[in-house]
Amino acid sequence: MEIKIIDYSPEHKNRWREINEAWIKKSYVMEAIDHQHCSFPEESILATGGQILLAVVDGEIAGTVGMLKDDESTYEMIKMAVDERFRGHGIGELLCKASIERARSLNAALFYLFSNRKGAETAIRLYRRLGFVEVPLARQDFERADIQMEMRFK
Repeated sequence: MEIKIIDYSPEHKNRWREINEAWIKKSYVMEAIDHQHCSFPEESILATGGQILLAVVDGEIAGTVGMLKDDESTYEMIKMAVDERFRGHGIGELLCKASIERARSLNAALFYLFSNRKGAETAIRLYRRLGFVEVPLARQDFERADIQMEMRFK
């Protein structure tokens, strides 16, 4: 299985939405910010300086990760998801590593994320293994968020 990480382009919009809505709806409720990021990624993520990376397996988009730009040195990881059919092949780890490298290449000093201890245990273990550390919850954009993690580069 060959896995490639590519940058998002508009033709990927439907697949971006499908993958993200599937994991959110499976365990949570879609919140207003979810609808915005899933339905309007160009406007809500890319237009403000954010990034979207996609994992491609045999020509099919298998996973996603977004990066919201807070300011010149701060990015938030969002919508890290892998289609259920492709789980168990290290795609989430590749996406996470690619987003960390992208944050570094953009001269980020801080890369952070919000997650949920009950629904995303596997992801949280991955984040810890890759160097994210838990910090006090600074804000709550999502009702489901009960953990904040960050990685500092500088």
